[in-house]
Amino acid sequence: MTLKHFAYILTVFSLLGCGSSDSTDVGTALTSSDTTNETIVNTNDETVTLPANVEEAIAAPLSTLTQDLQDSITYMYSEEGLAHDLYLNIYEFQALNQLKNIATKSEVKHIAAVNQIAQKYDLNITKYPDTDKPYSTNDLERYGSGEYPVEPIQELYNILYDKGILSARDALEVGCLVEVVDIDDLDEYIEQAEDANASDVLEVFNFLREGSYAHYWTFDEALKNMNVTDGCCSLDDFGEHDLCHPEYPIK
Repeated sequence: MTLKHFAYILTVFSLLGCGSSDSTDVGTALTSSDTTNETIVNTNDETVTLPANVEEAIAAPLSTLTQDLQDSITYMYSEEGLAHDLYLNIYEFQALNQLKNIATKSEVKHIAAVNQIAQKYDLNITKYPDTDKPYSTNDLERYGSGEYPVEPIQELYNILYDKGILSARDALEVGCLVEVVDIDDLDEYIEQAEDANASDVLEVFNFLREGSYAHYWTFDEALKNMNVTDGCCSLDDFGEHDLCHPEYPIK
């Protein structure tokens, strides 16, 4: 566990009181037709359609991966799983369309992409750090479990789940937090892939980051629809993470 990860795990305790506990209507973000707990996800990577450039990257010849880059793949598997599980499990209490749509339409693809790159390099994604071989997901439930082999990810899930279930606003704020942490980690891991000339891993990581940019703006817009004027920028820093990012690209 790095000092950066310790910082944001410890600092998040102060955030639990920052969100509003009111139940202000979020307009189109919350509809009575979407209050069911039913979740439909594909657990077989072969049924998840990835963008052509990502599929081509995964099918490309092997690159030479550093140990740090192998660990980054393992870490991102659990981090993308955290986003998926948090959003769906919080959705059971705060039935926001954004949570369900991002989890079932996007995060499943992110998990599949990281899973397939791990399979390509025969990496054991249940072991972190010092990721080794062979590929394995033994005792790891990928969808909905809220359990992860990466300790800081597990601690973060537990804390953010407790915050997100409190109110619609808290749930959306959790989305801002998750996506910024995801992007900050990916910025570091993308540099690792560039330095290693691992173009296949780089393509996968860029795919994940582009998705997180879009998700950040989705949560930001939803907060603004609740009359939180500054959206994600209304949140205090999260450890070393600045949560206000007007420079993120918008598609």
